[in-house]
Amino acid sequence: MCECVFMCVCAWLFFQVGVAVWGGKKILNKHKPWIETSYHGVITENMDIVQLDPPLVALDKDAPVPYAGEICAFKIHGLEAPFEAVVLNGTSGEGQLRARGLVDCELQKEYTFIIQAHDCGAGPGGTGGKKSHKAVVHIQVNDVNEFSPVFREAQYHVAVTEGKIYDNILQVEATDQDCSPQYSQICNYQITTSNTPFAIDRNGNIRNTEKLSFDKQQQYEVLVTAFDCGQKRSTESVAVHIYVKPVCKPGWQGWDKRVDYEPGTGSKQLFPKMNLETCGGLLSSVRTTVELQTSHIGKGCDRETYSEKSLQKLCGASSGSTDLLPAPSASTNWTASLVTDSERDSDLIFRFDGRQAAKIPDQVVPQNLTDQFTIATWMKHGPNPGLRAEKETLLCNSDKTEMNRHHYSLYVHNCRLVFLLRRDFIQVDTFRPAEFHWKLDQICDKEWHYYVINVEFPVVTLYVDGVTYDPYLVTDDWPIHPSQIDVQLTVGACWQVIILELSPLCVGGEVMKPRFTQYFRGSLSGLTIRPGKIESQKVISCLQACKEGLDINSLESLGKGIKFHFNPAQSILVMEGKDLENMNAALRKVSYINSRQFPTPGIRRLHISTSVECFGEDTCISIPDIDAVVMVLQPSEPRITIAGVDRLTRPAADLRGPAGLNLFQDLHIISTVTKGDTASHHTAHSPSVGFLPGVQEEIIHNLDYCDILVLGEELRPEQESLQLQRSTLLGKHLDATNSTSGMSIYGVDSMSNYEQVIRQVHYHNWHPAQTPDRKFRLTCSELNGRYTSNEFTLEISVLHKSEAGEHVNHMVAPSQYMQVVPHLAMVHIPSAATVVIVICIAALVVVVVLGIYRIHLTHQQEGRSSDTTKERELDWDDSALNITVNPMEVRGRGGLKTKPWGGE
Repeated sequence: MCECVFMCVCAWLFFQVGVAVWGGKKILNKHKPWIETSYHGVITENMDIVQLDPPLVALDKDAPVPYAGEICAFKIHGLEAPFEAVVLNGTSGEGQLRARGLVDCELQKEYTFIIQAHDCGAGPGGTGGKKSHKAVVHIQVNDVNEFSPVFREAQYHVAVTEGKIYDNILQVEATDQDCSPQYSQICNYQITTSNTPFAIDRNGNIRNTEKLSFDKQQQYEVLVTAFDCGQKRSTESVAVHIYVKPVCKPGWQGWDKRVDYEPGTGSKQLFPKMNLETCGGLLSSVRTTVELQTSHIGKGCDRETYSEKSLQKLCGASSGSTDLLPAPSASTNWTASLVTDSERDSDLIFRFDGRQAAKIPDQVVPQNLTDQFTIATWMKHGPNPGLRAEKETLLCNSDKTEMNRHHYSLYVHNCRLVFLLRRDFIQVDTFRPAEFHWKLDQICDKEWHYYVINVEFPVVTLYVDGVTYDPYLVTDDWPIHPSQIDVQLTVGACWQVIILELSPLCVGGEVMKPRFTQYFRGSLSGLTIRPGKIESQKVISCLQACKEGLDINSLESLGKGIKFHFNPAQSILVMEGKDLENMNAALRKVSYINSRQFPTPGIRRLHISTSVECFGEDTCISIPDIDAVVMVLQPSEPRITIAGVDRLTRPAADLRGPAGLNLFQDLHIISTVTKGDTASHHTAHSPSVGFLPGVQEEIIHNLDYCDILVLGEELRPEQESLQLQRSTLLGKHLDATNSTSGMSIYGVDSMSNYEQVIRQVHYHNWHPAQTPDRKFRLTCSELNGRYTSNEFTLEISVLHKSEAGEHVNHMVAPSQYMQVVPHLAMVHIPSAATVVIVICIAALVVVVVLGIYRIHLTHQQEGRSSDTTKERELDWDDSALNITVNPMEVRGRGGLKTKPWGGE
C-alpha cells in the first residue's frame, strides 16, 4: 500500500518537471498576444454569429512554445454587451464572436465594446499568462423586414366642397416598426376601392380626379393600403371618408318633393319648413310665384262632374237651357255616332278628329233665338299647322237645302274664335254687326277652357274661364232675306250644299248635294244654348269653378309688407315682399285645398319660380325654380243602397183613385263607406298578415239623379202614368222629367231631399184590368254615374174584384187591403195603425168562417134523407174549409161574440 502511494507521488513530480522544461529547457512566456486594434462586425437580428472584419485572430510570438504561444481566451469588456468571444483554435489563435441571445435591431442597432486576447501562460495552470492590448469592436445589427406598415389613424374623415379639383384633399400616413431605413420607410400608398374619382401619390396625398357633385353622391368611402420599401403591405387598409358639401347655392331649402293629400281633410300646408337660402346676399325684394298644374285632371282641374243640367240647377242658372251634346239615349240619339273620351272621371267629353259631326233634331232648339241668348261650351283645342286656312266649326245653323246661308255659327279660324250672327231681314234692315273675332292664347293652347257667349244684340260678350274679353274685330253685314228654306243646326261641322258638276250630256248639268264641311278638330263638352236669356257672371263663374286650388292659411297672420295675388281659378299665387324672413313665413302658409267630397285621385304638379333684387348691385343672385307634386289619395268609394218594400198588392180601385198608388212610401236611401282596418302592418316579409274585414260607416253626400224605369212594356199614356206634384220640388235643387219609359229626377241635392221627392211619386192606372202587373226599377247616382246605387225593383200586383160562385168557399176572398211583403234583406216593423188593421182583418175572417160553418150545419140537417152521392159532395165541400180561431177570443171567453156572415 505504501509503495503504491510513493510511486504516484513520484510520477506527479516527474510530470511537473517535464512540463516546465520544453526541449530540456524551462518554459518562459515572454510575449503578449497581438490582435487588431479595431474590428467591425455585422450581425443579422435573430441570428447569433457576428461577421467580423477583419476576422478575430490573435497572434503570439511565443509560438510554437506550448502554452506561452497559444491563445486560451478572448475577453469582452463593456456594459452588458450581449456578445461573447470563443476560441476556435488556440494554436492558430482563431476566434469567433457570438451573441449570447437574440439581437433585436428595433431595440439597439449598434454595439461597441473592448476585446482582449489571453494566452495560456507559462503552464497548464495559466500562470504567468499575458493579455493583448485592447481592441475596439463595432457591431452593427442588420434589420429583418418583420413588421408591416400601420396607419397612424384608425379612420380618416374629410369634407370637400363640390365642383372643385383639389391637389391635396387629405394626407394619410403609415409607419413601420422595423429599424432600418429600407424596411421602416413607407415607399408607396395605393387606393384599393375601385371606380372612385380619387388618386393617391407616394406620400399619401389624396386628390380628386374629377369634380364632385353633392346631388350625385354626398359621401365616399375610400380604402387605402401602404407598402414599405421592402414591398411589405399593411395587413389592414384604412378607410377614408370623404364628405361632399354642396356649394352654397341660392335657392329654396327644406321642402318635400311629394305632399300626400287625404280627401276631406281641408287645407294642407305645402311647404311648412321651407326657407330661402341667399348665401349671404342682401336682397331688397323677393317675388315668388306658386303654380298648381292641373291641366291633366278633368277639364283643366278637379271640378264637379255632374251633368250639365244638374250643374246649372246647382248654380242657379236660368231655366230653358238645351244640352246639344247629351249622353246618347233613346231620346237623344244624335250623339250616338260621336267619339267619347271615357278616360275622364265621369265627365262626358266628345272628341272630334275632323270626321265626325252631329245634326241636332229640329224640335230641340227653336229656329228663332231672339235678341238674347247664351251659348256655352267647354273646349280643348290646339293648333293645326296644315289646316290654318280652314274653318273649324263648333256650332252652325245653316240652310238645310238649296242655299248655303249661315244664320249663326261659332268656329275657330287661325287660332281665332269667331262668332257669326246674321239677323233676318224682318228683324232688321240695316247694315249691322255680324262677325265678332277674338284672338286669345287660350284658343290654341291645348288646355280646357270654358267659353260663354252672351248675346244682347248688337252687343256680344265673350267669357273665357269667367273673364270677359272684348272682340278685337267686328265686321258688319246685311241681314238675311226671308225664305221658306228650313235650317239645320249641327255640332262639329257645318251643313252645306255642295254643287256637283255633271256631264254636259246629263239634263241639268249639275246637282246639289248637302253634306258636312268645315270639321272641328278638338274636344267639346257641355255645349248648351239658352234662347231668350243670358247668363250672369255669377252663374258663369259657378259653372266653371275649380274645386281645388291654392290657399293661404291664416291670412291675418301674414307678415307686414307681404303682397299676394291669386288668379281666378286659384291655381297661381304670386307673393311679393321686401323682408326675407316675412317671405319665408308667408310661403310656409301656402296650402292646397280640394273641396270635393270625392276628388279625382292622382298627381297635381307644383312649380315655384322666384325672382329677387339686390341692393345697388349690377348682378344679383339667381334662384332656381323647383318642382314638386301633390298626391291626392284615392277617396273611400261610397256604396249607395236603396231599401224599402219591394212588392205591393193593391186593389184596382186604389190605382184608379185620384191619388193613385204611392210607390215608394217606405223608401230609404243610405250611403256607406268601408273603413279598412289591419291587425298589423302588411309587409313583404310577412305576406300572411292580411286585412281584416272593413268597418261600414254611414256618410252623407249628395245625389245628382234617380231614375224610375218601367220594366217590360212601356206605360200606355191613354190609361196609365207616373205622376209627381211640382210643389214637391219647391225649395230643392231638383227637377224631373216624365215619359212612358219612366221618370227621371235630377239635380244636385241631398239624399234626404231625394227620399222626400221619390216618396211622392204615384202610379195611376185608369184601366187596371187591361194592364198586367207592373215592375219599376229605381237607381240613383252620384257624380254623373261615377257612383251608382243598387237596382231596387218594385213589383205591383193588382187585385181584381171576385165574382160570385157556386161554392161557398169562394166567399173567402182576399181582403181589399194592401198586402205588404217585406224584402228579404229588410226588417219591417209595422206601425200601430198597421197592427190594428191586421187585427180587424183577422176578426172579419173569423166571423166569415164561423158564418159559413153555421150554414153548412143547417144544410146538413135538412139533407139527411138525401142520397149518398149528395152526402159525399157535401163532405168534399167541408174538407175544403179552413177554420181559423180569432186570437182576440182567447183573452176572455164570452168577452167577444161572433155573428155568422149575413148578420144572424
